[in-house]
Amino acid sequence: MNGGRVKRRVVGLIVNPVAGMGGSVGLKGTDGEMYERALELGAQPVTPTRTADVLDHIEHKDDLVFLAAPGKMGENYLREMGLDAQVVGSIGASTSAEDTKRIARHMAEGRSQGFTCADLLIFVGGDGTARDICDAVDAAMPVVGVPSGVKVFSSAFALSARAAAEMVDAFVAGADVTEAEVLDIDEEAFRQDRLASKAYGYLLVPEVRQYLQPGKTGSDVTRSSSVCKEEIAVDVVEGMDPEALYLLGPGTTLRAITEEMGVPKTLLGVDAVARGAVVGEDVNERDILALFERYDRRKIIVTPIGGNGFIFGRGSKQFTPQVIRQVGRENVVVVATRHKLSDLACLRVDTGDEALDETLSGPIKVTVGDGEWMMADVRC
Repeated sequence: MNGGRVKRRVVGLIVNPVAGMGGSVGLKGTDGEMYERALELGAQPVTPTRTADVLDHIEHKDDLVFLAAPGKMGENYLREMGLDAQVVGSIGASTSAEDTKRIARHMAEGRSQGFTCADLLIFVGGDGTARDICDAVDAAMPVVGVPSGVKVFSSAFALSARAAAEMVDAFVAGADVTEAEVLDIDEEAFRQDRLASKAYGYLLVPEVRQYLQPGKTGSDVTRSSSVCKEEIAVDVVEGMDPEALYLLGPGTTLRAITEEMGVPKTLLGVDAVARGAVVGEDVNERDILALFERYDRRKIIVTPIGGNGFIFGRGSKQFTPQVIRQVGRENVVVVATRHKLSDLACLRVDTGDEALDETLSGPIKVTVGDGEWMMADVRC
């Protein structure tokens, strides 16, 4: 430190401009031809807001020297905030994983490329972007992952854009670094409604556990867990409002509810039911808003993701801020087995809308059995 100021650190910024665009339109990613499909369905970019949020919340911006990928991959966001940046590499009209890898390597190599190497790399994207960064830099420098993709299951990500900013500030203040896992998600299986993952590698991240996303754990398939889910399903179905539209999020606990109803369920998608029948299968935001024109009474049923506790913002991007606001917090039903809930410190939300996240925060009732419930704390 000099004169009470921390040492200036060099921070790289790489943004995957197409990450997360498939979420609201019900796609399982935006890789390859899925990006064009997302555009056809009216998807809007996600990463601009996420990138602006993380940059806005970094308190030590004056203590940072920025390196940036060109244009929409990083440079534009820094310029819009009046921040100077040295641009690294070049890109064409469309971007690819190879751009991410090449520019990340350049930032890690630093002086051999004619500029100071990055002390820390901020990347904005999903699990695919994390794998690209892992391929490029491995453990050469620490990173902060800003969650913006459709698939965000790796523990290398911050809990939110605001949490990512806190991690950057902690790094500038001298936080140690630790390894965090990057998951390899089978994207073809994911599109076919199956979640198959395995460890892909590790990235170094600032060691501030309160801001890091815990890794996803697998579903509990023991007999006792199955019985608990059946009891939850009985409770939910018996209490259903016959005049209401129910939007059921992903997960085996939600599938137990539809099995109790005698209707099918998309395991990794969002389905809509009313009066005991499916009225929308694997719906996206547009489908949901169209259903809202037919149903004035609406409810969302979700279960937290095992390991990290997210009920909104991971794996169910069809529940956009607009959808959640039109349903209302009082009409959000959370269900979980006692075992899953006991393993979670809290429930999490990261919708991309900070005001909505604050509204969703606080105590909430969680159905854990037939006529049984527990209170849990929702945090953003």
